[in-house]
Amino acid sequence: MNSILEALYRGQLNPDETIVPSNPEYRPLGRQIGAMTEQWRNRLGEETFRELEEYFDLCDSVDSMHVEAAFIHGFRLGANMIIEVMSRREELVPNAASGVSL
Repeated sequence: MNSILEALYRGQLNPDETIVPSNPEYRPLGRQIGAMTEQWRNRLGEETFRELEEYFDLCDSVDSMHVEAAFIHGFRLGANMIIEVMSRREELVPNAASGVSL
């Protein structure tokens, strides 16, 4: 089994392609979106619907940028928390000088 770093380096780690939300409402909402999309396609006609799809593509691009920024921010926050915890490790681990043994 590869380490996480090896998998990341080799391009084998793509969580955005494999994540499926566990919320039980996810799949029913996806089906509802698909059904409504078809209804709008039939109502608007192909040309107008294509323009609407272009608008939705732009919205998806903005949403993706926000999700990416949130992921990076969360990852950095988590890494900084680990750094903070590990930098204060000596406060938590007794040593021989304190007279306390593990």
